Amino acid sequence: MIIADPACLQVDNVSMTFNLPDKRTVDALKKIYIELHQGELLSILGPSGCGKTTLLTIIAGFLTPTDGQIILNGKTVRGPGPERGMVFQQGALFEWMNVRKNIGFGLIMKGISGKTADRRVDELLETVGLHGFGNKPVYELSGGMQQRVALARCLANDPDVILMDEPLGALDALTREKMQELILKLWNDSGKTIILITHSVEEALLLGERLIVMAPGPGHIHKEYRLPFASLATEENLREIKKLDDYSKRREEILSMIWDMEEEIMRRNV
Repeated sequence: MIIADPACLQVDNVSMTFNLPDKRTVDALKKIYIELHQGELLSILGPSGCGKTTLLTIIAGFLTPTDGQIILNGKTVRGPGPERGMVFQQGALFEWMNVRKNIGFGLIMKGISGKTADRRVDELLETVGLHGFGNKPVYELSGGMQQRVALARCLANDPDVILMDEPLGALDALTREKMQELILKLWNDSGKTIILITHSVEEALLLGERLIVMAPGPGHIHKEYRLPFASLATEENLREIKKLDDYSKRREEILSMIWDMEEEIMRRNV
């Protein structure tokens, strides 16, 4: 059933089964239902093998689910589209282009060039904190700066939904914290709908006003939380948020939950 709300992203009872070369099958996802409205920030967490990235890839349109459908703005998703922007763990940037050309690539593909494109690129450089770095080759940038370029390139297409697959996983702790602040600022300022996959419980708590914990065998939604920390972190220092009793309580609860899942996976594989 397609929901009337045009601002809604609906993961409508999505299941995914992979056929292996030896004729065996693997059930990666089973009956996933998620409904997101414009401007919501969702983090998805779970042990390895629970189908997090598979789910995001289906939402992006790179995979067609075995059953169910993805509905965005009242239309069924049948492949990749500019209304969904993807940010990967590695920036997937064009190494032979400088920062400006990477950010402006999507604009050129849409037929936007000249002063209009230049102004938009300038705005995005300012937005992601890269003013003055436009002419730098991307291979000269740090990992954190490359992810800023990747975010800017995603925003250049003005997507309705931003999909992030472990975007900060390869960064050191300090750079990761700065990038978390940037993502929260972008979410707060832009009103974009964001779905973020992470293996970090702390990151999931900080970057999700909604948090879904997935479990394997096959991948399904184990528990969902609605949390205040993302909204609080747009006004307070992240480190102060981490000191809150409720934050610590939720962190320990979810850590224990995932630890138990990992133990169960290990027992199955013995």
